[in-house]
Amino acid sequence: MTVSVAFQGERGAFSEAAAIKYFGNGVKPVPLPSFEEVFAAVHDGQCVYGIVPIENSLAGSIHRNYDLLVRHNLHIVGEVNLRIIHCLIVNPGVTLKEIKRVYSHPQALAQCEGSITQIGAEPFPTYDTAGAVRFIKEQAVTDGAAIASRQAAVDWEMDVLQEGMEDWGENLTRFLVLSPKEEVPESDAKTSIVFAMKDVPGALFKALSVFALRDINLTKIESRPLRGQPWQYLFYLDFEGTMAEERCQRAIGHLGEITSYFRLLGSYSAATE
Repeated sequence: MTVSVAFQGERGAFSEAAAIKYFGNGVKPVPLPSFEEVFAAVHDGQCVYGIVPIENSLAGSIHRNYDLLVRHNLHIVGEVNLRIIHCLIVNPGVTLKEIKRVYSHPQALAQCEGSITQIGAEPFPTYDTAGAVRFIKEQAVTDGAAIASRQAAVDWEMDVLQEGMEDWGENLTRFLVLSPKEEVPESDAKTSIVFAMKDVPGALFKALSVFALRDINLTKIESRPLRGQPWQYLFYLDFEGTMAEERCQRAIGHLGEITSYFRLLGSYSAATE
């Protein structure tokens, strides 16, 4: 059975590669222009799943997708880590010394900042890595290049001048798999939640203590502004464990007593690499 999976970008984007890695070759990737449209496609039933990047080991968190997790009523049901290898891609015949501009997604440009500076080019942000390849092809750009995957170069019949443009070799992006339906694994799982604290002294310390008291390991914490309430924040938290476990149920029950807002985003099998 073919599973439709929405992703942001053009064919050849790293999100498409992440979908294939997670679901296998039987997947039907559905490219969409924006992250908002990925969430909407899953929510409206146009696609069975969606896949979005949430953090990169070099450039950090993708804040837009943290905000969209709260805005849409979807569940995180999986994660996958993808090794990101950036290529410098040009129209056939363009040489390295001719490149004055480099086009790509802001995250990719940040991951390759040193390499772009080294070749003396100016970075130009676009909405997508593979979309940057499409742009320089359709515009017949002869003094610029794109940063994207090798697959994007193959898909658009372009040349790769350099591979490994990322500034550090261990360049990984973590992707989340989204579904309208909750799925709770039995073991080897992670759980993601989001909450806001009452404005009292030691509130965040108390919130984190509910996990420490039960020996639950926290793997990620991220804060984002709470809209409409200046200088108040939402806290996104990932921890090891599943809501099928009693200790996790008790921790969440305890947390609910000291928070002003709480939402379970999902329990899901942890990435194996």
